[in-house]
Amino acid sequence: MMAADYQNGVPKGVSATNQNVKIEDHGFEHQKSRKGSVISQPPVMKKISTVIDRSHRSATSSACSSPTHLENEADRSWWYTFCLRCQSNESEGKPSWHPKWWTKLCPQPYFPTYRQFSRIISLILIGLFSWCVLYAIIGESAGPSGMLFQLIILSICAHIGGWLMSLTTLPGLVGMLFTGIILQNVGIVDLDESFSEISQCFSDVALVIILIRAGLELDPNALPRLKFAVLKLAILPWITEAAVVTVTSAYILDLPWKFAVLLGSIIAAVAPAVVVPCLFRLRSKGYGVSKGIPTLIIAVASVDDAASVAMFGVLKSIVFSDSSLVSIILQGPLSIVGGIAFGAAWGYICSIAPERNDPFATPLRVLLLLAGGMGAVFGGGLVGYGGAGPLACVAAGFVAIYMWSKIGWDVADNPAATAFEIFWMIFQPILFGITGARVKVNDLKPELLGLCLGVLITGIVIRMVITICLGIGCKLNNKEKVFVSIAWMCKAIVQAALGPVALSLVPQDTKDHEAAEKILMTCILSIILTAPTGALLLTVLGPHLLTKAKMPTLTEVRMRKKSRRLSIRDITIPDLSMRQEDIEEQRMSIVPEEGQESHM
Repeated sequence: MMAADYQNGVPKGVSATNQNVKIEDHGFEHQKSRKGSVISQPPVMKKISTVIDRSHRSATSSACSSPTHLENEADRSWWYTFCLRCQSNESEGKPSWHPKWWTKLCPQPYFPTYRQFSRIISLILIGLFSWCVLYAIIGESAGPSGMLFQLIILSICAHIGGWLMSLTTLPGLVGMLFTGIILQNVGIVDLDESFSEISQCFSDVALVIILIRAGLELDPNALPRLKFAVLKLAILPWITEAAVVTVTSAYILDLPWKFAVLLGSIIAAVAPAVVVPCLFRLRSKGYGVSKGIPTLIIAVASVDDAASVAMFGVLKSIVFSDSSLVSIILQGPLSIVGGIAFGAAWGYICSIAPERNDPFATPLRVLLLLAGGMGAVFGGGLVGYGGAGPLACVAAGFVAIYMWSKIGWDVADNPAATAFEIFWMIFQPILFGITGARVKVNDLKPELLGLCLGVLITGIVIRMVITICLGIGCKLNNKEKVFVSIAWMCKAIVQAALGPVALSLVPQDTKDHEAAEKILMTCILSIILTAPTGALLLTVLGPHLLTKAKMPTLTEVRMRKKSRRLSIRDITIPDLSMRQEDIEEQRMSIVPEEGQESHM
């Protein structure tokens, strides 16, 4: 619309009365409606609306009816914001279709969208009929009083508890863990020792998924530039915390040295599942991107987890082995070398076995990688080399993604990583629900909880100090070193997967069984203490400790344009050798395209 189409700042054909009414209504529109109306108005009207919106709102409020005012005030309430947050994922992709009567029956956003409702109904029907099939095949074990039925109830409730906890921006796994504790202690589920073998199988499967994901999430392009920092900041702090926890647990918790070493190798692992969501939120605002801090944290966390699981497997094989002394001595080196060699070979096989243009290449690669990891973990434990399997999983995932990136797969949007992310969504509530269900509050000793807490805090504090000291020479300032040390205090997945292992390997009513219970209790306390605390500290202190980038990196812009799937690989280090003018020119050539797509 040209300037000639206006008369005294008012479009032709529109009366002053109508225009005034429009301006008055604008003052009480909801925020989203206000934004849309301002964009659609001509420039002169934008200025008029802005002046009225800033100053004489109280004068115009008398023209509005009381119900309308109350309705808009309700829209701005915390409950309205909470409901919008619950439906935030629905904003992606196509809007939800719904029958004509749906909005009248379920006003939005206070009720689920029809898409959410129909999805829940579909899942309930699938679960119900699947349970009927299991009950018809298995019998009483799948009945309401059977162990399998209790496991199903535990997993579903843990998933719901994790979802509710995630609405508070805290890690969902904490809600899953508390759900398991509550269901066990109120008597809804009762997973006794007879269920230990099945629960251990689920833990091993979850461990395979965790470690393959860790290998797939290692960026083969950014990792070589960070190899020295990763090795220094991953291995040495891990050794320090493992040693501190081993010594303190031996003297404070009165654990035998063989169990103290096992506990140290478990507690020293960090939790990418807690750290990554916090890094996504900070990365979206540009914090820490210029120095590649998110990539450094994720790479170190993956190496850290692999070291913990591999060392635990080696130590477990040694502690509970009846082999000769020579075999026990050779077991550690053979497990490490054999695991890495098998994993690298299997990752290479996964890159050549399905032909690259095969229409079924993606599912075949995913299943082949999963089968190799399962075979390595279960087979390694069967032959007495439990430390080889976890290393093989990480090595296979890393070699596979490295080879796939060379034959056409996009490293930043990897279908295999998406598949294992779905696998983890299934097994995460099972793992943390079972771990929480092992805690019986009536059997806890308050003095034991205090001692376990002292062991954990001692190890975490010393590791943070060592990490800050080792950050010298890594091109990080003091604030960034503190942030990195906080990121590596979080515990979750490895502790949930390995904490119950020792308890399942020792007989009841023995001193070893009591020591294994202390290990499990310390692992559960580490999750409850560090997961929510670490997430809160990273979220609150991140903007104060990290440097904010002035502009998004080229990789980030491409990722936002290309895919909606969150991946830690789009947190990359920019090429500092490029001239600022070149970066700006390339960025501006991409950003307008995003704007055009958004208006289509």
